Amino acid sequence: MARPQEDMGRVGLWYGGIDALPSPQAREAIQEAEALGYGALWLAEAVGRDPFAHAGILLSATERIVVATGIANVYARDAMTMVAGQRTLAEAFPGRFMLGLGVSHAHLVAGVRKHDYSKPYSYMVDYLERMANARFMAAQPSVEPGVLLAALGPKMLELSATKANGAHPYFTTPEHTAISRETMGNDALLAPEQMVVLSTDAEEARAIARAGMKIYLGLPNYYNNLARLGFDESDWSDGGSDRLVDAIVAWGTEEQIAARVAEHHAAGADHVCVQVLTANAASAPTDEWRRLAPALLG
Repeated sequence: MARPQEDMGRVGLWYGGIDALPSPQAREAIQEAEALGYGALWLAEAVGRDPFAHAGILLSATERIVVATGIANVYARDAMTMVAGQRTLAEAFPGRFMLGLGVSHAHLVAGVRKHDYSKPYSYMVDYLERMANARFMAAQPSVEPGVLLAALGPKMLELSATKANGAHPYFTTPEHTAISRETMGNDALLAPEQMVVLSTDAEEARAIARAGMKIYLGLPNYYNNLARLGFDESDWSDGGSDRLVDAIVAWGTEEQIAARVAEHHAAGADHVCVQVLTANAASAPTDEWRRLAPALLG
């Protein structure tokens, strides 16, 4: 399929922690991101805010920036409801809402939501077909909204190119970005996420990185993908080997972090979602966004 019409720019911000902010502070955070020139702000869905309602709040507080879901869980709502949420926002905010979809993880789908997670790929194939045939009998968007898939392995990457408008890989490396581009071809949009820590102190940076990586190292989807990239059991000990930490999380100066983002672009990424990790996860990393903006957006 063709690339989506939404223009997210070359660099955006991935910020799952925005769910923990009171709504007035969340609005201030995205207004800061927009003022700095970032092209998109990516939201997560787990057990927090509804991403569509939250996107509407954030879009109403801004004028240009795209709000993207990274990702909306396909097990959280049926296909018709997903289309209704997508097209409602796309009509109200033309070209400013990007729907990222994913199958999430077994502990959230089977454990928390009590759904069957036995065949997530087949479920996604069927779900996209049902979305394509869903009724939406309301005012239609002037810009046809795009769909990206959370994709890591070859089958989901291929599906991202043939039945969606592209992919949003998470917890990956520039090497994976190159593999994704080769698998999907040139027509699909590729928007990988990149974790970063603004610190030149190796011990401090890796400690912050390991705290941010901890939940993901226990999830099979990410384990399997990293195994395909050449990491093994030894890289999972003690919160992740230095080799694994340094591959997943870019740390150092603004210029060193920008160099990692540039590696993704050189490997075929159209848009890189930068996720800033800090020692204080309770507040928005707006200082770091400001420091990085000249290097990432200049």
